Amino acid sequence: MTEFETKDFWKALILYGLNQATYKIALGKTLFKLCDQGYTDVPWDVLSKEFLQQYINRLTAGEAMPQQSIPARRTRMEQIVSAIKSDKLSVDGAISEVGETAFGDVIHRFHNLGRDESFQGMFYRFDFGKSLTLTDELQKIIQTSRNELEDELDARWGLLEGAFCIRQGNYELANDLRLIYLESGYDRKNLTTNIPFLQGYQGNICFYCGEEIPTTDMHVDHVLPRQVIKHDEIWNLALSHSLCNEQKSDKLVGEHFIVKLIARNENIMGSNHPWKRKIIMALGQTPRERASALSSHYDRVRSILGPYYWGGIPSYNPASDPFYRRLITVLNNGEI
Repeated sequence: MTEFETKDFWKALILYGLNQATYKIALGKTLFKLCDQGYTDVPWDVLSKEFLQQYINRLTAGEAMPQQSIPARRTRMEQIVSAIKSDKLSVDGAISEVGETAFGDVIHRFHNLGRDESFQGMFYRFDFGKSLTLTDELQKIIQTSRNELEDELDARWGLLEGAFCIRQGNYELANDLRLIYLESGYDRKNLTTNIPFLQGYQGNICFYCGEEIPTTDMHVDHVLPRQVIKHDEIWNLALSHSLCNEQKSDKLVGEHFIVKLIARNENIMGSNHPWKRKIIMALGQTPRERASALSSHYDRVRSILGPYYWGGIPSYNPASDPFYRRLITVLNNGEI
C-alpha cells in the first residue's frame, strides 16, 4: 500500500475538492501567509484581514474574474471588495464584515474531500469566530514544499475563475452595472411595515401566482432581486406566498411580471400616499417615463443575471389572473 505524505493530503484537498467558489483556494493562500508571519494561534480579525487582502489582490489587479459558479450571484468577498472600491465600506469595516459573514462554509469545510472525514483538523483547528490554530503539519509542508504548493494554489484559482467565466458571459459589463446599484444602495430595511400599504393596492393576492395569501404566510418580495439593486424602494416591492418567494429566490422574473409591476405602480400613482412622490423621484413624472425607467432597470438586471431566470409557477397564466387584468384594462386605461 502506498504511503502518503502530508503534502499529498494537502494536494488532494486543493486539487480534488469540489469547488463552487474560490474560497478554499483563498484560505489556503491565507494560511501560507499567516505561517510566514509567524502565527500559530491566529485571532479572528487577523485571519479576516489576510483573507480580505487575498481578494483585494485578486480582484483589483488587472481584469477581475468571477469567483463562483452561479452566474446570478457574486460571492460575499466580491461584494465586500466592490463596496471598498465604491467607498461604501472602509477597510476596517470590511475586515469586520469578512469575519462576521464570509467564513460560514469555508472554515468548516476546508478539510472536506467527498465523504472522507479523515482529513479533519489536519492543517488547522478553530474556535469559530474567535481564533484559528495552525498545526505542525501545515508548518512542515510550507517549510519543505512552499513554492510547489503555492504555484498549485495559483493555478487552481485561475482554473476555477476560467470555468466560472465561461458560465457567466460578459462578467465585466455585469460588474459595471452592479456598481451603479451598489453606489446608490443602502442596508436592508425591515420590510414588514410595508405589508399594510401593499395590501391596499394588492389585497391579499400573491403577485406571482394570483392566489390568495393567508395572513400568516405573507412575504414582502423584491421583484427585481435585492442582491442586484441594493434598495428597498416601494416601486419594486410586492406581496407573495413564502413558496413563490422561495422559488423565485434571486432570479430574474419573466417580462409579464414587469408589465404587472408597472401597472401596480400606476395604481399607487392614482392615490395621494407619500410613496407617490418617491416613485416619481425614482422613475419619472409621467406613466411613459416610469414604465421606461422600470424597463431599463429590468434590462440592466437581465444583463447582470443572464440566464438565471424564473418565469413563475407552472400553473400561473397572466391572462387568467383577474388582478392582473384589472390593473391593465381598468386602472391604466391603456395609457402605458
